[in-house]
Amino acid sequence: MYIPAHFQAGADAIHDLLMRPGAANLVTMTQRGLLASFVPFVYDPSIGEHGALHGHLARTNTQWSEPAIGESLVIIQGADAYVSPSWYASKAEHGRVVPTWNYSTAHVYGTLAVHDDVAWLGNQVRRLTKRNEAPFERPWSVDDAPERYVAGQLRAIVGVELLITRIEAKTKLSQNRPDTDIDGVIAGLEACGQAEASADVARARQERSRPDAGSA
Repeated sequence: MYIPAHFQAGADAIHDLLMRPGAANLVTMTQRGLLASFVPFVYDPSIGEHGALHGHLARTNTQWSEPAIGESLVIIQGADAYVSPSWYASKAEHGRVVPTWNYSTAHVYGTLAVHDDVAWLGNQVRRLTKRNEAPFERPWSVDDAPERYVAGQLRAIVGVELLITRIEAKTKLSQNRPDTDIDGVIAGLEACGQAEASADVARARQERSRPDAGSA
């Protein structure tokens, strides 16, 4: 990934990308060529040097049964949004502004392991469900479904674990703009209903202003 120095993600930003509930693209190189699936993941920082991502695929999805050649890749995407040059204070000053796109992303590389084990799968599904149900007033639990039904569903999936070897992460969030332009970006994104993208820009500015920001 091309990462200019001012868009290099710090440790906190990488942790946020790994921990936020959601799904990501799992990409593997196989004898059949590149294979990819969109998979919900849970990050476990306690495994290995860099942690691991745990997910599952449908048993009928052949990606799990095609041995991966070399490293596998999970592409995690944070909030992203179009940025209009009309939001910049610089537009009124000199007009030398153009549109851009703000985003956060992490390319997580590692060794892919397959888990065709009911106990492992049951634990993974429970952790995944708990994380994503947490914001709800009455969270759904795996135990809310009939035991025999759950057992059948588990037989229909296969677990995948990416043992992380390295991470390349980028937060392109207007850090290269003056504060007056960033104020305009935050206001513009909020007006467009892009609250998450706006909050990311605000956090990136705070991170930029920290005395130790250059050492991340």
